[in-house]
Amino acid sequence: MSVPVMRPRLPDAEAILPYLRQIDAARWYSNDGPLVQRLSSRIAAHFSVAEDEVALVANGTVGLTLGLRATGAAAGGRCLVPAWSFSATAHAILGAGLVPYFLDVEPTSWSLTPQIARQALADGVSEVAAVMPVMPFGRPLDLAAWDAFSDETGIPVVVDAAAGFDSLMPAQGPTVLSLHATKAFGVGEGGVVICRDANYVGDVRRLANFGFTADRQSAVPATNAKMSEYTGAVGLARFDTWPTVRDTSRALAKRYIAAAANFADIQFMPGYGDWATSTCVAMLGERGAAAAAHCLAQNGIESRRWWGDGCYQQPAFADCQSGPLPMTEMLSAVALGLPFYPELDDVTINRVLETVCVAGEG
Repeated sequence: MSVPVMRPRLPDAEAILPYLRQIDAARWYSNDGPLVQRLSSRIAAHFSVAEDEVALVANGTVGLTLGLRATGAAAGGRCLVPAWSFSATAHAILGAGLVPYFLDVEPTSWSLTPQIARQALADGVSEVAAVMPVMPFGRPLDLAAWDAFSDETGIPVVVDAAAGFDSLMPAQGPTVLSLHATKAFGVGEGGVVICRDANYVGDVRRLANFGFTADRQSAVPATNAKMSEYTGAVGLARFDTWPTVRDTSRALAKRYIAAAANFADIQFMPGYGDWATSTCVAMLGERGAAAAAHCLAQNGIESRRWWGDGCYQQPAFADCQSGPLPMTEMLSAVALGLPFYPELDDVTINRVLETVCVAGEG
């Protein structure tokens, strides 16, 4: 039997239907409608921030782009970014008129740290206009440390917290969440920008709405990145079931961890299972990701090298510079996404892990 790597599940039609009827009754379909406003309020309460400290946008990538633009970072400057990330991170940087400069990640957290960024500055990386750390697969970052870095250097920091809905604890600076269908809190497409600076969030909202001022004048070059009422409906339905979705995800991750204890040389990032996720990324040691993926495929099991060889290896960013990347190179060789979805049973989990181990016997 074929085993997919992922089977996203959004709220079903019956759960969304009451909200769709509210759209029909209001005949308000976009432009900061009542359902989007309610979703924004629920997100603000979830993260214990004020309602004017949240902006909802069409997707996470545009949220990152507008988040960078709202910092006032000078166009053409460099943006320090981890090489171990999804390509959307670097696309957002280019979209904001900046140039990615790829740095390595810390071995334990798989993330860019303030210490690594400080060392890059000390080593002479110049014209740095911004930094974009990434919460890898939702793993928490020390956001207070990034706030301190920004205060110390004067360089704005916008955090790509794409998969971090369950693990994010907002500090002072801006963070951006993705609500893509493949995320634990998925709505199809959507993004959230959170920042304790309400003026900054207001700028993000204007940039997402043609740069309009109160009198509907386009004050600055902008775009249309508004969230529709239909997305708001899915988001509210997702909130209604979120406790169950979160607990199911955490329990599945812990089942993987328990099963992997019976197999040598299969590891997960520290803390895996402590937050809701939609992925299972395993480190496969000497057997390697490529060999394991090949063996899994031969046995009808799908896998995914979610971040490939690292963002810096994508052809779109071939002209971008980088520092030394030994940890990124190591992770790209051994990290592999294994099947992860709510219906996955223990028999199938063991089948997946046994097949991975067969790959290491060749």
